[in-house]
Amino acid sequence: MKKQLQKNTAKLKRAGFNEKQVTLPDGTLLNYGEGPAGGDPLFLIHGQMVLWQDYHKVLAELAKSFHVFAIDCHGHGQSCKDPKKYTCKAMGEDFLWFIKEVITKPVIVSGHSSGGLLTAWLGANGGSWVRGIVIEDAPFFSTLPKRLPMSYAGKEFAVVHDFLNQSEEPFYARYHLHHAYMKELVGEKPWTNMIIKPAERYWKKHPGVLPKIWYLPRMIQRVYQLSACWQDQTGYYDLRFGDAFYTQSWFEGFDQIETMKQISCPNVLLHTAAPKMSAPSYFDQNGVLLAAMSAEDALNVHSLILNNELIDGFASMHDIHEECPQEFVKVLNDFKAKLAV
Repeated sequence: MKKQLQKNTAKLKRAGFNEKQVTLPDGTLLNYGEGPAGGDPLFLIHGQMVLWQDYHKVLAELAKSFHVFAIDCHGHGQSCKDPKKYTCKAMGEDFLWFIKEVITKPVIVSGHSSGGLLTAWLGANGGSWVRGIVIEDAPFFSTLPKRLPMSYAGKEFAVVHDFLNQSEEPFYARYHLHHAYMKELVGEKPWTNMIIKPAERYWKKHPGVLPKIWYLPRMIQRVYQLSACWQDQTGYYDLRFGDAFYTQSWFEGFDQIETMKQISCPNVLLHTAAPKMSAPSYFDQNGVLLAAMSAEDALNVHSLILNNELIDGFASMHDIHEECPQEFVKVLNDFKAKLAV
């Protein structure tokens, strides 16, 4: 993961992006990538477990139309690892400070997944500093207490929570492989033979290192890489951030429905098609939601946000900007043109 990050960062530097840091008055450190000056300011907020470079497929193209600022969220990348800041409200306030003090101009904000929830908060609370928002497949409703246990993300947060509250296994990647809900979807025998056993063989030679096994498909390699975390120094994601979703502390002072009702700036909601493994349903055979939002959830968000434009059916599991980069760039360019009218 770290080698790929270095490769992506070098590629973005050639495209005119530089990595920078800023310290807030309370000492909070925020890391971010900034593109070449010129064009309307665009503020990008990534989802969980990744970094600002997660947008690497679209940043160079976006820089042709926007002055891009892509943040490392708290608990991610080189930004602060302070659990007191792991709430939507605290992060939203810090990001609003960033817009005012670093960007210094009203912005278009686009956020993915949990970053989409933060984008909604900024749309509701940013006033004239936020010109418009693009929400990319955010987990509205599915992160509410009664819904979370029956969502794929909720199952993953439960694994994080249990890992942080045990002392037998110090390596999160191994713990995750043995407890991941994906085992239910793949089947216990295939999961053990295709994923766990190769990893265990790898760890005999490379203990404490995320597996990189050349003969395995990219999808399986990605399963290993998504276990990267700050706790065991394999990555830059603080597992306590995910635990804040499990305990619901991330939502303190943030009411999803009321926030949506308070958004008055121009806005777009992007929603993926049903996952291929369960299509046409968004749910598996156990009733677990395999996406950020079901079709009904997306329509409910659409009805709650004033003058919302819903663009549905992206052929993506979740990361539209990564799996449908040209479509994502077009959405943002079209949105910019609409604001200029």
